[in-house]
Amino acid sequence: MSEAQKIANLSDVKPGKMFRATIDGQAILLANIDSEIFAIDDMCTHEDASLYRGALKGHCVECPLHGSHFDFRTGKPDGNPATEAVKTYSVEIRDDEIFICL
Repeated sequence: MSEAQKIANLSDVKPGKMFRATIDGQAILLANIDSEIFAIDDMCTHEDASLYRGALKGHCVECPLHGSHFDFRTGKPDGNPATEAVKTYSVEIRDDEIFICL
């Protein structure tokens, strides 16, 4: 596993909201759900659509193009047309900073 890298500050990811960040040229979508921070790839696996433009619904983000839902906890899609999971990242909070391992 690679070394943890800072991706954002805790204050960037407001409760019940999503935040898009880029690390090493890769777009990562963060979400603050029930005071827990989650991180997944920002791109839908069905078509190249930024999930950041979608809606946060519970523990899922709805893709803005075709409506597939991806669970932030597992990355798995819930509903067609997406069938492939998005990558999830482990999150570590250190002194109000958010770190992930790519």
